[in-house]
Amino acid sequence: MDLLFICIGFSFILMGIVGSLLPVLPGPPLSWVGLLFLYFTTPLDYDWSFLGITLAIALIVFALDYIIPALGTKRFGGTKAGMIGTSIGLIIGLIAPIPGGIIIGPFLGALVGELLNKAHLNTALKAAFGSFLGFITGTFIKFMVAVIYAGLFITIVWEHRDILF
Repeated sequence: MDLLFICIGFSFILMGIVGSLLPVLPGPPLSWVGLLFLYFTTPLDYDWSFLGITLAIALIVFALDYIIPALGTKRFGGTKAGMIGTSIGLIIGLIAPIPGGIIIGPFLGALVGELLNKAHLNTALKAAFGSFLGFITGTFIKFMVAVIYAGLFITIVWEHRDILF
């Protein structure tokens, strides 16, 4: 039974890594579920503080992934209209059946939001670029957390290999 939990947990870890790059899947929360499955194995002591801290990190990073593009828009001179456009573009990009919609959506949303706010094209493009950088930053953070969780999973399994296998 322990081997089954390890395999399921490792599958969630891999889905978390993939999900950190594909916006359809919530990367860090999936990786955390992999850690949770690891703690369902019989020989491991339950360290609830470890699971609580890693869950908090996963949820914070998950939330930041939706906030960072709007902050990038603001940082590069965007107005509230650009930030709202980024958020709307992100939602449309998530559900639009176009390739790269998650990247194109926030960029175009910020651009349209700024242009509707009577901004010059250069200002609107800078705000849209900030949205793109925010998206890349959020993706990088999600990927790093998912990889760290994978490293923790492998380390815990390796340290307890005599008991687990």
